[in-house]
Amino acid sequence: MSSMRRVLIAVLVAATAVFALFVTAGTAWGADDERVVRMARPTWDTGWFQAEVYGLLLERLGYRVEGPVTMSNPEFYAAVAAGKVDLWASGWFPLHDSYIEGVDSVEVVGTQVDDGALQGYFIDAATAEAYGITNLGDLADPAVAGLFDHDGDGLADLVGCEVGWSCAATIDHHLSAYGLTGTVEHVQGAYSPLITETLSRHRAGQPVLYYTWTPNWTVGVMVPGRDAVWLEVPFPSLPADQASALERTAIAGIDGCANDPCQTGWPPNDIRVVANSDFLDANPSVQRLLDQVVIPLEDISAQNVRMVQLGGDPQDIRRHAEEWIDANLAAVSRWIETADPDAVALKDAAGDAAASGTLRVAARPLPPFVIYEDRAYSGFEVELVRLVGAQLGMEVEIHAVDTVAKQIDDITRGVAQLGLGGVAITGAREEVADFSVPVLDSGLTILTTNDDSRGLGDRILSFLNAIASSDLPWLLVVFGVAVLVAAHMIWWLERRHNPDFAVPYRKGIWDSFYWSVVTMSTVGYGDKVARGTRGRVLALIWIALGTLVFASFTASIASSLAVNELRSEISGPDDLLGRRVATVVHSAGESYLPSIGVGPVVVDRVDDAYRLLSEGEVEAVVFDAPVLQYHAAREGAGEVITVGSDFQRVQYGLMLSEQDAELRERVNLALLDLVESGVYGRLHDGWFGSSS
Repeated sequence: MSSMRRVLIAVLVAATAVFALFVTAGTAWGADDERVVRMARPTWDTGWFQAEVYGLLLERLGYRVEGPVTMSNPEFYAAVAAGKVDLWASGWFPLHDSYIEGVDSVEVVGTQVDDGALQGYFIDAATAEAYGITNLGDLADPAVAGLFDHDGDGLADLVGCEVGWSCAATIDHHLSAYGLTGTVEHVQGAYSPLITETLSRHRAGQPVLYYTWTPNWTVGVMVPGRDAVWLEVPFPSLPADQASALERTAIAGIDGCANDPCQTGWPPNDIRVVANSDFLDANPSVQRLLDQVVIPLEDISAQNVRMVQLGGDPQDIRRHAEEWIDANLAAVSRWIETADPDAVALKDAAGDAAASGTLRVAARPLPPFVIYEDRAYSGFEVELVRLVGAQLGMEVEIHAVDTVAKQIDDITRGVAQLGLGGVAITGAREEVADFSVPVLDSGLTILTTNDDSRGLGDRILSFLNAIASSDLPWLLVVFGVAVLVAAHMIWWLERRHNPDFAVPYRKGIWDSFYWSVVTMSTVGYGDKVARGTRGRVLALIWIALGTLVFASFTASIASSLAVNELRSEISGPDDLLGRRVATVVHSAGESYLPSIGVGPVVVDRVDDAYRLLSEGEVEAVVFDAPVLQYHAAREGAGEVITVGSDFQRVQYGLMLSEQDAELRERVNLALLDLVESGVYGRLHDGWFGSSS
């Protein structure tokens, strides 16, 4: 019996071991992984908002979200087909049709944006109106194409798609099909700096020609129908893999197009989730959720504008997604309930970090730290990092990004090793990235107009504004009423026995009005005098009152002159009280000014603050000292000046991966060598002037 018992125990132990092995090994979607979603997102950061929204929705469904990992189109479609990632929310169809043709392991799920993702060619409205340009085919004329030639090669510069983007092949196809290869150049490179430079050209009054899409922040800045014109194409033509969509390229209701429907040359795209088929089969609740989600196009575009204008950090983009979910909570709750009534929300996130190879730099344009002009980089930090590269014996490769969030992402996934562009060292940023020793120790400063540059007209206008804000206008009203009352009283008292005051009212009242003004201003001297006793008493009272009134006038004018003079004397933060002061949203200036009792005029971009200052809408601008000092020394030279010492200390550093301590130490040593050798000092003084 004991023998039998040992056999049974052995069998049970073996069975238990086999079962445990089965459970722990499982399949690709086994017990340990069945509540995990591995997400990806595209290289274009205008699609990151949707990725965050979907990630938050999946967490509410009870799934832990890994990523999202940033991938190019080919990388993602290969990875999702192989089961290395589970899904992303940035499939564009029919543009991405070629990636999934004949691939059984990939499915397209739901429709986030239905037929709303549009693409096309644009020029600025002023040039379109001046030369009657409405069609891309108009650029076949070399004279028309020459309007958009910025590099002097005789070809129109069409800012298009990055190499590897699906749209790049379509643009090349269009230029060939419409016979434009001899007059138009497809300008390719990093899209973000190219389109930023294009918009800068537009603000400078130059003609611009570019490709863009919706949803994208560009259409929120260059609004079709107001700032830009949507160009039609001569006839519909698409690459062979999109030929089935030829009949859908004429789109109705497009603002800024010469005709309705508008022959854009591009079919409208649906934005949809793309997921691994096995993952969806193993997680039906996820598929039910994805089938329902809709994000309005206008919401995506609005967030893209916020992200670019405010230079959003990763936490900003996630906050935007959280705010969107809170604003659409009824729909979100309905989606989750339909997907899984028993879902329990989770809060978790994860990311990856890697960096190796050559010194690759993600730069965010912000003069004077990073300047991008004519497809070339310059600026204080650009020159500094090139010196660091030389110290390390490494080549420096720079690409531009729009936001701090994109810099951090590029560093995290190893696309870049350094991030620069006036990035202040903050506690929030140090939680997701590492920093070098400070490369600039600065703070806030004040920019105001240079009084020496003001002409006579500006000074007169300033004086009139000072008078308008004083008590003088009210004194003038009181004076007018008093003169009118005195005129009627003297006429009534003197009309019957004094020929100086005519009896007919219409004539007499004008004589009386004249007497009232002259008597007050000359202390009784005039060609009309009161002869009756009561009239003379009134005259004496009126003379005495006149002395007081003119004394008040003199004091008010003197006060206005003094105030006008004082208002031009801003020398530090203490002089900002009671004044209109501009600063940039989410900047140190926006936090600082309320702390000293100044309610700032908040603008999206520092260029907007410069404009308000030049137009007299504000009296000063408070912002990062290096930026304002650079502007005052160059574009604003002679017109504006910075005043006082820097305040509210701000330190700027080079961002690095938290996982690359070795590179951080090498960079820090190189920076210290540059300081000790005096090279850093000469570079600093060249950009910001001597600090001595």
